[in-house]
Amino acid sequence: MNKQDFPAYRQAILNAQAALKNRDFAEVRQWAHQAAQIAPEREEPWLLLAAASPPAVSLQYLQKALAINPTSEWATKGMRWALNRLARTSLEETPAAKPQPQSPAADETQPIRVRAAKPDGAQPASPRPIAAAPREKGELPGQPQPAKQAVTPGTRKPVLRRKTQRKWLIFLLVAVLIALAAFVIWAIVPNWIALARSSAAPIPADALVKPSLTPTATATPTATPTATPTFTPTSTFTPTATNTPLPTDTPWPTYPPAAQEPVAIRTDNEGHWIDINLSSQMLYAFDGDEMVASFLVSTGTWLHPTVTGDYQIYVKYRYTDMRGDDYYLPDVPYTMYFYRGYGIHGTYWHNNFGTPMSHGCVNMRTSDAAWLYDFADVGTLVSVHY
Repeated sequence: MNKQDFPAYRQAILNAQAALKNRDFAEVRQWAHQAAQIAPEREEPWLLLAAASPPAVSLQYLQKALAINPTSEWATKGMRWALNRLARTSLEETPAAKPQPQSPAADETQPIRVRAAKPDGAQPASPRPIAAAPREKGELPGQPQPAKQAVTPGTRKPVLRRKTQRKWLIFLLVAVLIALAAFVIWAIVPNWIALARSSAAPIPADALVKPSLTPTATATPTATPTATPTFTPTSTFTPTATNTPLPTDTPWPTYPPAAQEPVAIRTDNEGHWIDINLSSQMLYAFDGDEMVASFLVSTGTWLHPTVTGDYQIYVKYRYTDMRGDDYYLPDVPYTMYFYRGYGIHGTYWHNNFGTPMSHGCVNMRTSDAAWLYDFADVGTLVSVHY
């Protein structure tokens, strides 16, 4: 794929991902085919085609993705899903073989009588009595017994059916209780841990920290002493005042202005660098000209926009605190500042990624921010644009 074709390829992939999120499989296949025509050597178009196709067809696309990247985790999972689905479909379409009734053999139902050879003129010997069938417990000899009801395979008594239903109801109730407990733990425990932790790293000196309001002490009125007349002393000679030069104003240290357009256009694209698109709310990790990963993020709102331009990461914190006039966020994970108080960090207080939500920072899922934290170093280029 040429460098000039990369924007068209990336746009086709983004459109296919958006259509897959809306479950519009026809549009997914259209954009994925277009991306595959531009870059058939990449696995992303084949994975999207497999996700939007039936199991039998998706196997062909997954085989192409595995041929490109044999260690692809998504292609391996998709292959396993497609094979299981095909096996389940074949079992549902094949009718179960019904057992054929077997005719009882004659030698198993009829007793065999053996007669001894008798000499001429001898009386025929009386047949030996056949042993009676064993009686069940409680049966009396010679007493007619009622016929037993035959139990055919596949039939169940109502009592057994009620017991089975009761077991399933208990199992479903326990499963619901476990799910509710897991949801409560997932929603509450992270906030408890965040409140219990202390600050793991200091805030950088040039971070955008808004001071909190300090109450002003109320003035207490004091009694004014009564004026007493005093005698005016005789005037004394006062020397002429001389002009004293005022000290020169010392300017406060200022930060460089926030760039609204890229300061410089990078042409070599060597090594690791980060590209942030504010229009699509996407962050891309590059190794030279090759895109390694992409993430959905949340940047600044129109009241607190994210700065644009080319910057470099100047400090990294595994955990740090962030505060302002209307917020205080302890232990923000995987924070990387690239300009003043603007940084890229993990987010545990919302899950509305893809929509501008922040005060200027780039919010990421905590797992995505952990991956990017290991990917980037101090000095890594961060390019922010619309």
